Amino acid sequence: MCGGRTRADFRFSGGVTTRPAVVIDPAEVEFTAIRSQGAGGQNVNKVSSAAHLRFDIGASSLPEDVKQRLLGWPDQRISGDGVVVIKAQTHRSLPRNQADALARLQALLDAVLAPELPRLATRPTRASKRRRLDGKARRGEVKAGRQRVSD
Repeated sequence: MCGGRTRADFRFSGGVTTRPAVVIDPAEVEFTAIRSQGAGGQNVNKVSSAAHLRFDIGASSLPEDVKQRLLGWPDQRISGDGVVVIKAQTHRSLPRNQADALARLQALLDAVLAPELPRLATRPTRASKRRRLDGKARRGEVKAGRQRVSD
């Protein structure tokens, strides 16, 4: 328990907020227009409508503790150099893909800033204990059936 509060208290009472939401400055984000993948005929081959977003965590104006949490976050979009790379190509226009990439970057930052819910210790139910023991007994019978038959 965390100070006598339950998991429901964290979920429905607004939780524990450490800080207001951190907003990313669009000037710190670098966009590159690239060609989209997949089918699409002539348009997909000649128009660069996909957006490639690059956000350098170390050079950003984020608070230091947020930078450290972001660098330690297990996400394949964060490179070893500390650069977040997001490719957006779901829309047909470049501005919409850029907005989508920015929204996904903000969602990543919000996920990093979300407080972790404390783990609540639980005990196995009587039925789950019974199922486990039944399975162990059944497995033991199978293995006992593999032994040599004595005369």
